[in-house]
Amino acid sequence: MKKNTATWALVTLVTACAITCQSAWAQTKLRYAHVGVANAPQTLYADEVAKLVKERTNGRIEIQVYPNSQLGGVGEMVDGIKSGAIAMGHHDFASLGKILPATAVFNTPFVYRDAEHSLRATDSRTSKALQEINKQLIDKGGMRIVGSFFQGARQLTSKEKVLSPKDMAGKKYRGVPVKLWSSMLTGMGAVATPVEVSELATALATGLVIGQENPLPNIYNLKLYEGQKYVMMTNHMQSVLSVFINERVWQGVSAADRKIMEDTMAEVGKKTLDWDRESSAQYRKDLEAKGMIFVEAKDGLDLEAFRKAVLTQINKDFPEWSTYIEEIRAVK
Repeated sequence: MKKNTATWALVTLVTACAITCQSAWAQTKLRYAHVGVANAPQTLYADEVAKLVKERTNGRIEIQVYPNSQLGGVGEMVDGIKSGAIAMGHHDFASLGKILPATAVFNTPFVYRDAEHSLRATDSRTSKALQEINKQLIDKGGMRIVGSFFQGARQLTSKEKVLSPKDMAGKKYRGVPVKLWSSMLTGMGAVATPVEVSELATALATGLVIGQENPLPNIYNLKLYEGQKYVMMTNHMQSVLSVFINERVWQGVSAADRKIMEDTMAEVGKKTLDWDRESSAQYRKDLEAKGMIFVEAKDGLDLEAFRKAVLTQINKDFPEWSTYIEEIRAVK
């Protein structure tokens, strides 16, 4: 009897060990999509997060990054994450507006005091506004926002010199293909023309649009200097991008590993602030070397006219955002 008891105890112990070991060594592979090109800050961010998460989870979580629209444009990426065909990805908050329009509030022009404020106000662990948005996003789209990072202030570029919204009246300018960008460009006086980033160079070369807006790193890495002459330093939007993940996939990751992922994304997100400070001056020099001319307030750029015109249009088009905007601005 004692022998049988000892045998069963040994079997139970071995089985428990096998289950524990299997769990410890189980590997979850997450496909991570984005539209960033090689060497762009958003590409460096995704690669750094993937590297650190794999190290810190001892290989339990492997994030496989697919940059440069390999898994489709923005719309296809969002749809893929919603369905679970793609685990996670990143883009402007407004790209999730097709699922929950209010998500785009985090891309509102002139809403952040500075780059640091943009990250504090979009931290999913502490931001009241984002926590409220996430509840709705999970319910309506089966996904949630789990991180954010900075890739520079967005600037306006054009084949023509622009000093005020009057100079853009009736002219076609490219915007990210979501409603907020159309509203912003309309406020700037332009005819808003949605174009996927993968088709932007062609749209500029063929004259479909005469201008667009992007952070300096994107302007350089996308080689927009080949078809654009002027950079207007409007700083109209702090370009903070959201990292979102399919909810079923997220819940399939252990609580401990979810924390590692969140902490790592926040850590690398803060690094992007340093990357931007270090790179902005150099990108400007590089763009000037390519022949681009920078236009600032000292050159007659009417920033206040842009701010008033854009915010008037945003308030008109999105009156339901007022509470969220107050919560964002209240973040210290």
